[in-house]
Amino acid sequence: MNKIVLWSVTAALAGFLFGFDVVVISGADKKLQTLWHSSDAFHGAVVMGMALWGTVIGAIFGGIPTNKFGRKKTLLTIGVLYALSAIGSALSNDPYIFAFFRFMGGLGVGASTIAAPAYISEIAPAKDRGRLVSLYQFNIVLGILVAFLSNYLLSGIGDNDWRWMLGVQAIPATIYTLCAFIIPESPRWLVSQGRIEEAKKVMKIVSPDQDSEAIIAQMEDDHADAPKENIFMKKYRFPLMLAFLVAFFNQMSGINAFLYYAPRIFGEAGLGEKTALLSSIGIGIVNMVFTLVGVNLIDKVGRKTLMFIGSIGYIISLGLVSMAFYFNWTGLAIPIFLFLFIASHAIGQGTVIWVFISEIFPNHLRASGQAFGSSTHWVLAAVIPSLIPALFSTIGAGTVFLAFTIAMVFQLLFVIFMMPETKGVSLEKLSKTLTKE
Repeated sequence: MNKIVLWSVTAALAGFLFGFDVVVISGADKKLQTLWHSSDAFHGAVVMGMALWGTVIGAIFGGIPTNKFGRKKTLLTIGVLYALSAIGSALSNDPYIFAFFRFMGGLGVGASTIAAPAYISEIAPAKDRGRLVSLYQFNIVLGILVAFLSNYLLSGIGDNDWRWMLGVQAIPATIYTLCAFIIPESPRWLVSQGRIEEAKKVMKIVSPDQDSEAIIAQMEDDHADAPKENIFMKKYRFPLMLAFLVAFFNQMSGINAFLYYAPRIFGEAGLGEKTALLSSIGIGIVNMVFTLVGVNLIDKVGRKTLMFIGSIGYIISLGLVSMAFYFNWTGLAIPIFLFLFIASHAIGQGTVIWVFISEIFPNHLRASGQAFGSSTHWVLAAVIPSLIPALFSTIGAGTVFLAFTIAMVFQLLFVIFMMPETKGVSLEKLSKTLTKE
């Protein structure tokens, strides 16, 4: 079991790099715009947004190398992409070169959302799978916290402090890449490639108490029997709609826009640069604590209940943030409201989205269903943050947060009237329930 935990933790570190990469740019946000004299539109879409466009491409096409070359090789490649991105963006003297290296890191983020959870779920024993797969989500929020802390500690060390903020990621990326060499390939992928003897060796380690020969035979049968279907067939319209709406509402909360621009939002609220960066660390801590609460509760109270709690929290917190900007409330009011927002996200959407999307598609379409949900999520995660600087300078922060609040009212209605509860239901039974013949 210790080996499986070690392998799972290693793969889950891709999530740490994901969280770090997405947020580390927030500390360099305004400095880069000043340095390169960028317009709000160019800065948002190219300098800040290019990593997220890389993530979209990585999410859409990440399943191809994951299936063709294997989970292990894909995870290794992701580590190399993160390291090159960190070094390249730290050394950039031009916004276009900077955007290229940030795009490269984005490819790693997108591919990791497919390869890492798939790898962990395929090596984990059934009784420990939920806990081990959730290590990926935990590592994402840990990476976010460490990025905010790193930015705070490196802020003000010189005119080029932003270079250190971005370049420091090369250290964990290199460690992760070296660790990825020790993990074995997924036995389920090996079976799909006809490498049965290698798969048996891994399965004997993964499940020493079970008949590995019988398990491998079952995998072979499942692989052979998979019908030639796709997620866009009429019978799968309902799970497809569920995956789309969960991913859509996840981003319409404004979560990625907020994580990208936390110091800027605190600056708009009248906080100084150091105070804004320190408040950002508070966001990272709240995110991690409430993610742990959500992971602990998801199999006890259910997905729908967590989404309901999160939706109510979203509406209250985002409504208060909007009012704070409209009525010019200053001081610590906005950080406190945004802490509530992050807590609501972490315990609801943050915990539920990847679990729920992985449950609602039948076994033979799960990977393509997850790719669809992930792609929807990341397209919106690229579009919305790219618009934030221009929206703040035109319609104002209060109106932006009001729009997010209204979207969360619609999410609450979706949760109450449309979202099925998947807690404690077998995947096969869910497939029959959600598939409309």
